[in-house]
Amino acid sequence: MTERKIDWPLRVGFLFVSFALFSYMLYEFINGFINRGPLEFLFIYLTDIPQGVGMAFRTAAGLIAVITFVFYIVRKDLSKSEALMAARLAVFFEAIYWLSFLMSGILGLYGFTTVSSSLNAQISGFVENTLPCLFQSIALTAVLVKLFIELSPKKSARGAIKWGLISGTVYVFVFWLNNTGNWIATIIEKGMDYIILYPANLLSFLVTSVGLLLLGLYAAYFTKKSIGLDTLEKVNMHTVGIIVTLVGLYFLGHYVMWLFLGSVGGWGTWYAWLLGHNLDLWAMSLPFAGLPLLFRPNALDSAAKQ
Repeated sequence: MTERKIDWPLRVGFLFVSFALFSYMLYEFINGFINRGPLEFLFIYLTDIPQGVGMAFRTAAGLIAVITFVFYIVRKDLSKSEALMAARLAVFFEAIYWLSFLMSGILGLYGFTTVSSSLNAQISGFVENTLPCLFQSIALTAVLVKLFIELSPKKSARGAIKWGLISGTVYVFVFWLNNTGNWIATIIEKGMDYIILYPANLLSFLVTSVGLLLLGLYAAYFTKKSIGLDTLEKVNMHTVGIIVTLVGLYFLGHYVMWLFLGSVGGWGTWYAWLLGHNLDLWAMSLPFAGLPLLFRPNALDSAAKQ
């Protein structure tokens, strides 16, 4: 019997992504804690404190992922029970992170219906904060909790595969809604000239509002086709690699554009979000995991060639 070949690029890629998530969230958590102003208002207590707790749990999830993949590299393999325990903890902590945005969404909805401000300000706040916070705190928390339940060693792999794919699809739509909402708020603030007169901003707006939406629809189509598969080997990892890589390139491309071009058209809501408040920038590292999946031979394809 020949020894099973270890896919080192994939394992190292996942380790790199895990470390990027952990280190980025640790930095943001510590930076937010140190630079946080006085909690003078009830609104700050009800929004920032839960989100700070959520960031702590996501940092812990990243640390669990790092330790897990270090073990994979050092020990070459973990037992099924050890891997499931680590995955369940990381998924559960991630669910707590997304749940921490719920109060921001609820208070934003309350303010939208009661605060007497301009219509533009209300629409901007709704699409930039309220709607994304409500959607991600409800949708992602729900699917991640379901995935946590399905990762039980007492259950078959079918449920874990199904809800893992659904969770990944919801992530893409969350990224689309968050970033498109911030672009809409920027247009309300700056006017249409902000994207019409600047090709870089127009490209960013189209890639965000249309490109991410199409990628989310493609992920949903792939998920629908793959629901019902009972082993991970039957999942088309090439397609998974394409989706993961494109999501990572979205964030990486925007960051590189800013490094070379700066804040095109002047500082505004979009650049404040992208560089100052975006807790998803760690996703720039996703191609390190997506590309090995993209070029990794599918188990079924390999079996068919034998």
